[in-house]
Amino acid sequence: MKRRKFLKKSAVFTGAVGAGVAAPSIVQARTEMSIVSTWPRDFPGLGTSAQRLAARITELTGGRIRTRYYASGEKVGAFDSFDAAASGNAEAYIGVDYYWKGKHPGWAFFAAVPFGLTYTEMDAWMKYAGGQELHDELGRQFAIKPWPCGNTGVQMGGWFNKEISSIDDFKGLKMRIPGLGGDVISKLGASPVSLPGSQIFENLVSGAVDATEWVGPYNDYFMKFYEAAKYYYYPGMHEPGGQLTLGVNLRWWDKLSKSEQAIIQTACNEENARQMAETNANNSLYLAKLIDDHGVKLRQFDDDIFDGFGEAAAEVMAEVRQHDPLTQKIHDSFDRARTEIGRWSGLSDAPFILQRNRVMELN
Repeated sequence: MKRRKFLKKSAVFTGAVGAGVAAPSIVQARTEMSIVSTWPRDFPGLGTSAQRLAARITELTGGRIRTRYYASGEKVGAFDSFDAAASGNAEAYIGVDYYWKGKHPGWAFFAAVPFGLTYTEMDAWMKYAGGQELHDELGRQFAIKPWPCGNTGVQMGGWFNKEISSIDDFKGLKMRIPGLGGDVISKLGASPVSLPGSQIFENLVSGAVDATEWVGPYNDYFMKFYEAAKYYYYPGMHEPGGQLTLGVNLRWWDKLSKSEQAIIQTACNEENARQMAETNANNSLYLAKLIDDHGVKLRQFDDDIFDGFGEAAAEVMAEVRQHDPLTQKIHDSFDRARTEIGRWSGLSDAPFILQRNRVMELN
C-alpha cells in the first residue's frame, strides 16, 4: 500500500518536472516570413510553384518559419515585389530577376540571357562555376539574398498575330517581351513592352501589343493567348533556361539560424528541380491541346531569322557588359560557363536528342 502511494507520488512529481522543464526546451519562437510574388494566385506552373515553395518552407521548418504568401497584386504589384523585399516591407519575393535589370543589368544574367544557358547549364554555373557567388555579390548591393527556386527551360519564341517570314517582320512590331530579349528585338526595329502576366491577355486582345512571349505550352495554355493570336513560334532565343529566384531580405536572412537558412536553401533546391520536371512533363501535353483543340499554328523561326537575332544579341551584350565592373565580371563568368559547360552539352545532349529522334522516326 505504501509502495503504491510512493509510486503514484513519484509519477506526479516526474510529470510536473517534465511539464515544467521539458516544455520550454521544445517550444521555439516562430518567425513570420511574408513572400510577395510576381505571379497570379493559383496560376498553373509559375504561380503554383511559388505557392508550393512557400508552403514547403513552413513544412520543413516544422512551423518555426510561418510563411504568408501574397500573389501579384495582393500586397504589392508584380513589379513592386523586389522593392518590397529589399526594404523589409516583405521578407522575400519570388520572381524572375530580369524584371530588375533597370536597377542593375546584372540581374538579367540570373534569369535569362539571349543565346544563354539552358536549365542544366545554368544549374551547373550557379552551383559549381561561380554563379551563386556572383548572384550573392549583386544581391548585397540591394540587401537581397537570392536563391534559384525554379526554371522553365527553353521557352517558346512567342505568340504572333501574323506569320514571321523574315527578320524584317519585326520592324514596327509591338511585342510584350521583358529583359534583354526585349533589347534584342528593339535592335530589330520592334517596340518591346514590359507587362506583368495578369495584363498580357487584355493587351493582346485589344491590339495594344501585336505579339507576346510568356513561357511555354503548359503555362501559355491557361493564359488563353490562342484566342487572340494563332501563330506560335519556337524556339525562343531570349530565354533558353528561365531561372526563377527567391530573393530574401538580407537583414532578415542574417537573423535566422544556420539550420533555418539551410532549410530555405534546401526548399529552393527542391523546387528548382521540381518545377522544371513539372514543366517538361506538361509542355507536350498542352501543346497538343493548343494545336488540336484551338487551331494554333506551330511555326519555327528559320536560320535567317536566328542569324538576325544573333547579330542583335551580340550588340546588346557588348553594351550591357560596359555598365560597370560588376556587370563585366558577371558577364565574363557567364560567357565562360556558356563556352565550357556548353562544350559538353554540344557533345552530349544536343547530338543525342537529334539522333534519338531520327532513329525513332525510322522505327
